[in-house]
Amino acid sequence: MQDATEIYNLPLMDLLYHAQTVHRAHFDPNVIQCSRLLSVKTGGCPEDCAYCSQSARNGAALPASKLMEVQKVLAEARRARDAGATRYCMGAAWRSPKDRDMPAILAMVRGVKALGMETCMTLGMLDTDKALQLKDAGLDYYNHNIDTSERYYPEIITTRSFQDRIDTLERVQAAGLKVCSGGIVGMGESAEDRISMLEALAGLEEPPQSVPINMLMPMDGTPMADAPRLDPVEMVRTIATARILMPRSHVRLSAGRSGMSDELQAMCFFAGANSIFVGDWLLTAGNPDEDKDAALFARLGLRAEAPVSAGENVPA
Repeated sequence: MQDATEIYNLPLMDLLYHAQTVHRAHFDPNVIQCSRLLSVKTGGCPEDCAYCSQSARNGAALPASKLMEVQKVLAEARRARDAGATRYCMGAAWRSPKDRDMPAILAMVRGVKALGMETCMTLGMLDTDKALQLKDAGLDYYNHNIDTSERYYPEIITTRSFQDRIDTLERVQAAGLKVCSGGIVGMGESAEDRISMLEALAGLEEPPQSVPINMLMPMDGTPMADAPRLDPVEMVRTIATARILMPRSHVRLSAGRSGMSDELQAMCFFAGANSIFVGDWLLTAGNPDEDKDAALFARLGLRAEAPVSAGENVPA
């Protein structure tokens, strides 16, 4: 592996040139993969992630909801597909799914898959049996972010360890699922922590096929509600380093875009980001609306990845 610290600290113009060169060797530089994210079970999570308003332990007042009905999820997925999304991501605020939840979760996967979309789930920690169930149902990606470096992790989360995260990713890979895993920048971590996080991802047995890089969106009531904003150039450096270390992965410019200028987003795309979430809501945080994204794409000459066929065969 190339020395990540050396890459991250290159003069910015050299770093961007390197990242864009790597990007063009593996992807069309003017195509952006568009995903839609739905919270299928919101709030009441027993974890204490300091950035998250869904935690029941860190002071946020978000009420807990029950798991959504399968048909409501599929109706939302159909609308997302018809609006141009090619991947549908479903998230539940759990430490890990319980056995009683799996039939509905598996039905969601099968239903979204039948719509012709790629499927992604984020459900917390997984054991081997549940990972295999998801694979058998047709799940494409499992999202489980490592969030930050192993060194800084205890400053953010105490209810599980960094190794717990890695163990879940290894079970997911062993089950034959693709991995979606990234982290959050702007939580008070150092540049060395951001570099270490990317090294951990790139050093997995197989790097994640999808790498979301999130800019912290401070949420009222959480311990990080007043976190200072990260220097935007550090976000660009993180994206570019991720692209160079994981050249075949989709690097997603994820949460935080609503607070970014068009110019900053353009720099992130040039640095190698080639995936975004579309729609005006990400779990519990805002996101640019689709008209704004369409205008940005038009300004930059970007185009969304070709949508899937409108045909479907949703199981009963």
